[in-house]
Amino acid sequence: MDELQRLAAVEAIRTAKARYFRGVDTNDGMLVRSVLHSDCVLDYRGCTTDPASGVDHVPSMNRVLEGREAWPETGSAGSGVVSVHQGHQSEITVTDSTTAEAVWAMSDRLFMPSSASFTVLLGYGWYHETYERVESAWLLRTLRIRRLRVEVR
Repeated sequence: MDELQRLAAVEAIRTAKARYFRGVDTNDGMLVRSVLHSDCVLDYRGCTTDPASGVDHVPSMNRVLEGREAWPETGSAGSGVVSVHQGHQSEITVTDSTTAEAVWAMSDRLFMPSSASFTVLLGYGWYHETYERVESAWLLRTLRIRRLRVEVR
């Protein structure tokens, strides 16, 4: 893989991650699925747990999704949660012509339904991911969130 191909791969992975965030926040499950590998493993365990206190603010979000079809078609539309995700400062390493690793600094806000014990969850941390090129598309293969801080208001 030459430098131009590597840079094109990095840009394709950035675009895939942007689509993932947009799909998650707009509850567009089909958009999210379009960037997932058919055999993806998305590990959200601990995604709402504050590492300093150990408090898990939304235990129902602790799950591992296996396979593209495990992502709900309507996202989390039925939960009443409105999410806003932002990814920053991508560290993308193209390991060969068909695989890559990425770490994304991230922050998210989850605006909770009125039935929740708090109004908003603010989270900070990193996504650790792998990608695989399938035909001409770079697809998300694995995802794991590592939290730096989680706070609720």
